[in-house]
Amino acid sequence: MERHLDWLDSFTSTALGVLSAASGIYTYLGVRTLLDDPGLWTTFAALAYSIAVSVGIFVFWSYLLRLLPAVRSAASRIGLMLTMVLGSLAIIAMSSWLNAAALAGGAAVETHMATTVQNYQTSLERAHANAVAGQSLSRDVARVRQSFADLSEQEAGGTLSGFSGRGAVFRVLIQKQAELQALEDQLTGVDAPIDQTFAQGNAILSRMRGISVEPGPLQDRTVRFSSDAVELAGLITQLRQLNPAPLVSRAAQDLSDAVILPELDGATAATRAGQTSTINAVLGLVQQRAQTLDRAAAEVMALPDPDEALYTPLSAADAVITYARNFVPAWAGAISIDLLPAVLVFIIMVVQAAIRAGRGEGHSDDRMTVGELRAALIASDMLRQAEQGASPRDGRG
Repeated sequence: MERHLDWLDSFTSTALGVLSAASGIYTYLGVRTLLDDPGLWTTFAALAYSIAVSVGIFVFWSYLLRLLPAVRSAASRIGLMLTMVLGSLAIIAMSSWLNAAALAGGAAVETHMATTVQNYQTSLERAHANAVAGQSLSRDVARVRQSFADLSEQEAGGTLSGFSGRGAVFRVLIQKQAELQALEDQLTGVDAPIDQTFAQGNAILSRMRGISVEPGPLQDRTVRFSSDAVELAGLITQLRQLNPAPLVSRAAQDLSDAVILPELDGATAATRAGQTSTINAVLGLVQQRAQTLDRAAAEVMALPDPDEALYTPLSAADAVITYARNFVPAWAGAISIDLLPAVLVFIIMVVQAAIRAGRGEGHSDDRMTVGELRAALIASDMLRQAEQGASPRDGRG
């Protein structure tokens, strides 16, 4: 085993240097993704950092390859193992995540863009659904308007108040019918803007999906993606503003509160009393219809609002951390290239322990009892006295 270790030791340093250099190269590529300025000083800074990482990894593992297998006491081994754990964490912090950024940074940024597209699509669809639900209130408004139109026809024939003609009761009904007609026209008018805005949003989403997967420089693609994301966010806000449910709620309150009572035009007191009674009944009906519209509008406004979709550009290094679960193989490779020498350390520890056991060095004096220690001392004295007594005779012979 000693001969094997001597042979393996002849190229262990070379292998460790190759691993350190490879890690430094990927660290350099990862650092370049964090630095925006492509100038000479930026290149020099990234190169200096990667060289420092390579030297640090080489020196750190060289120390442990030599020292950890050589120590024998438990306290020394535990101390060096804790040092190895601390150093490994430092290597991961200064190198491994940059290696992962070099290996999968571009794919991580594309994953971020794809996730952003999904979030924007969800927000756009929810905003459109809420706006359509608000626009569908036009049917409720039309139903209430038609009820007042039917009542006005009945009043014209004298069915309600008992007096035919277009008197005070008829004018109240026509007044509310006109208000509801205006509201219905407003609700119908937002139908086309809602559809147009939703179609524009879908077109932008399709363009963003293409940007997230198309070939080309990543920086240019992220710039175009950010521009489309800002435009799409504006369209989502516009859809939220096009939702007519708040308008219907306010109109329902005005429907019952804002009533202009016409002057009673009955020829006799009995006629005017009948008109007053009918108008009061109509006002009660208006109150009921207003409450119905207000409840319908409240149900629409209670629908969940679309989430605030915002696109935050991420660098390759940040994206590979944010979406680390999607790139486990890249992270495993990036960490393994830095921490693989730890396996060599443990191999050498096992072999050195086997060598010491083969030499009979497995038992140490710290496990002797007091009696065994006294017996060993007595035996040592006896051997020393015997050697001293035998020496003069050997010399004369």
